[in-house]
Amino acid sequence: MTSPAPYPVGTPGQPWGEAEVAQWRARQMRQRRYDTLVEPRIKALADHFTLIPYGALDYAGEHYPLYALANGPVDPALPSALVTGGVHGYETSGVMGALEFLETRAADYAGRVNLLIAPCVSPWGFERINRWNYDAIDPNRNFREDSPAGECRALLALVAGHGAPFLLHIDLHETTDSDEDEFRPALAARDGKAYEPDTIPDGFYLVDDTKNLQPAFQAAIIAAVERVTHIAPADAQGQIIGSPVLQRGVIAYPLASAGLCAGLTGARFTTTTEVYPDSPSATPEECNAAQVAAVCAALDFALGA
Repeated sequence: MTSPAPYPVGTPGQPWGEAEVAQWRARQMRQRRYDTLVEPRIKALADHFTLIPYGALDYAGEHYPLYALANGPVDPALPSALVTGGVHGYETSGVMGALEFLETRAADYAGRVNLLIAPCVSPWGFERINRWNYDAIDPNRNFREDSPAGECRALLALVAGHGAPFLLHIDLHETTDSDEDEFRPALAARDGKAYEPDTIPDGFYLVDDTKNLQPAFQAAIIAAVERVTHIAPADAQGQIIGSPVLQRGVIAYPLASAGLCAGLTGARFTTTTEVYPDSPSATPEECNAAQVAAVCAALDFALGA
């Protein structure tokens, strides 16, 4: 078996320093625009939702305002739900699915739930089609109070200022072929570890919380999404991306202790969606629709619980 070529940044076996991060950063070219593809759609929704600027990121002269949308002032008599997209900026349907939910379905929940939606948590990563932020930090491992990632600190402050506990948090993600081609090799190189090849699951799956398993909730989302796109099967070891499959299309991580976005609220119902956009049978529209279906199913289940 041929060993994979060394990652083009750094020295194998040695963690990166500032020089290697700078070399990695120089390779990240802007490939799309947050201010033309995302910001205008967010601002257009201000006619129907409350627009909440919750901070900004400034990276080497590039300014990224951060926005959330709410369906009105917090009503203490109603439960609250958080929807996040674009924590990994390259995962396109996380961003577009959150926006499509706002544009097409969010109004259906008026008077039933306090919605708070952050469609694009990591705009620098969105533009570079990258998993990490400007500092080669993965936001989705750093949701803690002392986070080194500005994306995480801003979202934590937004959630803390909401003023009511959350019943639900659904975090919209993708697992892509580039995870294996680029991002996992980059992670191993950054940390000075050997890269161990893995496989990419073919289909949609969910990540539950090992500290708060909600199997019926996860199953309801899988059932809804299956009407839109296919569900990832377990591999020969009964796993998906190295984790045991607990039920069809569902694995689990310790969300809060791992610093994952879906663990930041302590909500009763939490999940991370993982859409597979590289399937030959999937289209961008199908991937966005799968995210919308997941959000609606999550809300319907939680509100009926």
